[in-house]
Amino acid sequence: MRIVFVALLFYAVFTNQSLYAQDHLYSQFYDAPIYLNPALNGQFDGDFRVNLIYRNQWTALPGPLNYYTISSDLNLPMYNSGVGLMITKSTEGTAYLDKINISSIYSYHVEFENAQLSFGLQAGATNRKVDEDKLVFLDQLNGSGIIPNGSSSSLGLPFNNRFFFDSGAGVNLVLGDFMVGVSGQHLNRPNESLSGGTSILPQRYNGYASYKILTDPSFEDSPAFIPSVVFSTQAGVATFSTGVQYKHGAINVGLWYRGDGAQNDAVVVSLIFDIFGRDSGKTRFGLSHDVTTSKLNYANTAGTTEAAMSYETTIPGWGEYEYKMNTHATKCYSFY
Repeated sequence: MRIVFVALLFYAVFTNQSLYAQDHLYSQFYDAPIYLNPALNGQFDGDFRVNLIYRNQWTALPGPLNYYTISSDLNLPMYNSGVGLMITKSTEGTAYLDKINISSIYSYHVEFENAQLSFGLQAGATNRKVDEDKLVFLDQLNGSGIIPNGSSSSLGLPFNNRFFFDSGAGVNLVLGDFMVGVSGQHLNRPNESLSGGTSILPQRYNGYASYKILTDPSFEDSPAFIPSVVFSTQAGVATFSTGVQYKHGAINVGLWYRGDGAQNDAVVVSLIFDIFGRDSGKTRFGLSHDVTTSKLNYANTAGTTEAAMSYETTIPGWGEYEYKMNTHATKCYSFY
């Protein structure tokens, strides 16, 4: 019988969750748009974009809980669509449960006079494995604990380093100053077991809405308040995040609350600032910090920190096709 490594057990027990695999969620969901919804692929004012986000969760706990996502998307205005690529990697626990997913994205946009409806499809492959050298088995234990330099007769995990197909889809609507969207992940319900049994990766569903309130409605680029709510459910566990951003020029500050309805999880403070180049597009930097308010508390976890960066630019000659598209529609990028 295998011993479940300490950090994963600690995470499962003290967050009141089952041992079903759960996707991580970014506090800066707006800086990981394709991870939130593949329909947000191509939703920016430019031709080419790259997003990078890193999450270091509960930094004071033993065993890393680190998450990375990098994505790139390219607008295809001649086809009212966009294509993208996303790579997401996670490392969890003292036995380094590693998971990496590489997905391709396709999105299609239908534009109206003051609205844009987008559809997105996602398909890719995931690799999941454990560093077995860091696992501890029963025959490596005695009455005093772990036997120093003790070896195990266990044959290990027969399906370690597992690959499986994964898929997702979503839809997003921008109507004037209002945006709403829904998405689903792991729609094919892949088996991610490392032991040869059945461990279905539960489907994750996301829903969100944002509304932009201009302080001066007669001026499109005036300072704005942007309240938002994001909802996610997976394996019977539902969480939500709600808050407001204040956007003034190249600066965006936000305050968020996250919980599951039964207990508090965290209060999040975020900061975004943009750097506009003369000919080199726009670079965005984002920082956020989660102050843990659950039973784990901030003193034990030291909270969670995220850092994000994105870059968007235009491609010379690419914009000549934009005449085929209705340019009156607002894209989601104006909401953050």
